Amino acid sequence: MLNMRTVLRHAAVASGVLIIAFATGASAADILDDWANVKAPPPPELKAVTLDGKTTAVIIMDMNQVQCTQNPRCAATVAPIKRLHDAGRAAGAMFWFSLPGDNSKPSDMIDPGLIPHDGEWERINGPDKFRGSNLEDKLKARNIQTAIICGHSFQGVGIGTGSGLALRGYKVIVPIDCLASNNPYATYLEQYAVWHLSQAANGVAPHVTLTRSTMIKF
Repeated sequence: MLNMRTVLRHAAVASGVLIIAFATGASAADILDDWANVKAPPPPELKAVTLDGKTTAVIIMDMNQVQCTQNPRCAATVAPIKRLHDAGRAAGAMFWFSLPGDNSKPSDMIDPGLIPHDGEWERINGPDKFRGSNLEDKLKARNIQTAIICGHSFQGVGIGTGSGLALRGYKVIVPIDCLASNNPYATYLEQYAVWHLSQAANGVAPHVTLTRSTMIKF
């Protein structure tokens, strides 16, 4: 009888320990509790790249007047994108533009110098520009191996389309001066997008190179 009492007592103690352990785990700090204490990781490295225009695509996303004009960070990307655009044109690169909105048209682009040629643009909404578009077919038809991605709302279109490119085996070049996100947390969203693509995304990051428009040569 004594042994049975001892066993029951030990079982009760063990149960109490488990209950305390679960309670402690449940009350541990979560991301909201730690929000103010989060420290940003070190900035990732930028690399110079030299590309073959014949096997490179320049993908410019959602740079229309409606979305970009009222966002100073988006407006600041126009000159770097134009620089990259002109260099890519001279090198014979493939170009593809997404224009969001059911009634969008090439003349809606933020800058007249960025208006796409016939067959280079599609009306595509959402973050993944492969969905509902002919982008994949056009990349394959040109035997593209590398894609440069630029655009507005980059936390969406950059991560969505950049991940889609990487997972399809393309090398993805991200010029950080050619991307912008939305207010009021634009800088946080841009930082998140760049970090996610280049460091955190499993199966994606090894295909991604961060750079600036001035560090890209054809």
